[in-house]
Amino acid sequence: MDTRYLDDLAPGQHFTTPGLTLTEAEIIDFAWRYDPQSFHLDANAAADSPYGGLIASGFHSLSICFRLFIQSGILAASSMGSPGIDELRWLAPVRPGDTLHGEIEVLEVRPSSSKPDRGIARLKYQAANQRGEVVLSFIVNHLLRRRPA
Repeated sequence: MDTRYLDDLAPGQHFTTPGLTLTEAEIIDFAWRYDPQSFHLDANAAADSPYGGLIASGFHSLSICFRLFIQSGILAASSMGSPGIDELRWLAPVRPGDTLHGEIEVLEVRPSSSKPDRGIARLKYQAANQRGEVVLSFIVNHLLRRRPA
């Protein structure tokens, strides 16, 4: 695992995660728990929706993209959480059988002026499917430790 601290990141750096394939059962399970809209829950109802079939909740897709990057371990020793997410956009439906992977770009690195042991790294996340179509994007403001002396 190649852990990065705030000081190890620079604008323009890119990271790519492995992929994860969503099943119909996972999509429905997530929807029952967190986003119970008919086009996430019921294939028959979803067929009559504007999507023409079952789609994953955008929150499910976001969670997968974030999870894949966090599981990479790149921020394992430095992450202190996040003060928020900016510019969340759902760009295309995610369907059963789609395989999502994350493409992450460092946008900005800003050491704290009041707490010298930490800072904020703004990372742009994009989730793409197996066809290379970007299905969502968002920016996470990661609160990260600086490299220990």
